[in-house]
Amino acid sequence: MTKRKLRNFAELETFANVIQHPYYKEQFDHPLKGKWKETFFKNNLPLTLELGCGKGEYSVGLALRHPERNYLGVDIKGNRIWRGAKTGIEDNIPNIGFLRAEIEHLNNFFLPGEVDEIWITFPDPQPNKSKAHKRLTSAEFLDRYRKILKPDGIVHLKTDSAFLFESTMEVIESQNLPVLRISRDIDTDFPGDELLQIRTYYEMKFRQTGVSINYVAYTL
Repeated sequence: MTKRKLRNFAELETFANVIQHPYYKEQFDHPLKGKWKETFFKNNLPLTLELGCGKGEYSVGLALRHPERNYLGVDIKGNRIWRGAKTGIEDNIPNIGFLRAEIEHLNNFFLPGEVDEIWITFPDPQPNKSKAHKRLTSAEFLDRYRKILKPDGIVHLKTDSAFLFESTMEVIESQNLPVLRISRDIDTDFPGDELLQIRTYYEMKFRQTGVSINYVAYTL
């Protein structure tokens, strides 16, 4: 591990806007379970998760545009989370936080109905059939989201991968889930949408190759 990464990990331990719990037994209740709004954010605003948030650019962008909501980026990579958390502290953004944990264990951190919305931005498409269950929009993960989302909670997917998008649509159709908005090219269909125009480091790289950005919003 490089000296820079070691410094980042050490600094991450001091950040008040970060909760770290990357390694644990399968079943447990985190002390913040059911208390994220009142204890961590110290308000009662709606809670949005960004799953696989990476460096947190999307979470930060959402938080800046919507101060009336809380945003929590979730990722297992501490060195990536460091960047978004650092920005949140330096820019004094009160409604942004980060959780370092495995997404598979979300149910250990949130009560039923505690989460109002989920964003999944440019996740690993996991193209191998043997890893289909690891796709963040697979039926297995949707079952996890159902346990923490409020009944009318929305799931957003934004991806450059046509494969992942079509795979997601197959799951949506097989479960007869209500689709709220859909696009296979957001620049054409939603050119002025401020939330969809937030761009991460990876999205900028994808756009340089000329690919279209896909998007779907649906409820469970």
